Amino acid sequence: MNVALIGATGFVGAALLEELLARDHQVRALARTPSKLTARAGLAVVQADVLDAAQVAKAVAGTEAVVSAFNPGWEHPDLYNQFLAGSQAIAAGAKQAGVKRLIAVGGAGSLFVAPGVQLVDTPEFKNHVPANVVPGAQAARDELTRLQKEEGALDWTFVSPAPMLAPGERTGRYQFGGDAVPMKDGQLAGITAADLAAAIVDVLEQGRYVRERFVAFS
Repeated sequence: MNVALIGATGFVGAALLEELLARDHQVRALARTPSKLTARAGLAVVQADVLDAAQVAKAVAGTEAVVSAFNPGWEHPDLYNQFLAGSQAIAAGAKQAGVKRLIAVGGAGSLFVAPGVQLVDTPEFKNHVPANVVPGAQAARDELTRLQKEEGALDWTFVSPAPMLAPGERTGRYQFGGDAVPMKDGQLAGITAADLAAAIVDVLEQGRYVRERFVAFS
C-alpha cells in the first residue's frame, strides 16, 4: 500500500515506519523537519505542519491510508489543546484529500476499568502517570469521542496500546481487545512498541476495526 505516516520520528511512529517498510509498503512520512528522517528505499519524506489541515491534505493526497502517531510532545506546555488541534487537522486534511482510511494511535486512558469509568479518570492513573502526561491522555480520550461522532466521511480506527507500553523486541505475539483495560496475571497488560506496530499494520492490511477502537496487548 501507499501509506502516509505521521509521527515517524516518535516512539510508536518510528516502530510503525520500520514495520511498514519491512512489509514493502510505500511510506510517505510527513515531517515538520524532514532532515530528521534518513532517506531509505520505500520512504518519501514530505515537509508539512500537521496542525494545518491544508498542508496535511496536500501531503497525503494520492495515498491509500493515513496512519497517525501524532503527539506534540509530552513536555509541550499546551499539550491538551495541541494534541486535539493536530489530531483534528489530520482528520480534516485526510477528508479534504479524499483519503478515507485513517488509523490514529491514541492512549490507554480512554479504556474502561468498570462500566462508565475510564482509566484516565481514576485516582490510580493520576497518581502513577507523570503530571505532564495526563493532559495528553485526556486529549486522546476526547479525540476518540469526537471520532465516534464522525458522520461517515472517514473509515477511522482508534488504537489504544496496552497500558504498559514499553521498548522491546518484536515477538509477533499479541492480542486484540475492545474497550476494556486488558489485564494479565492480575496486572495491567503491556506490549512493546514493535509489537504494537505489527498489530496496527495487521489491522491496516486486513481492513479490520473500521469505525471502532481496539486495544493491542501481549
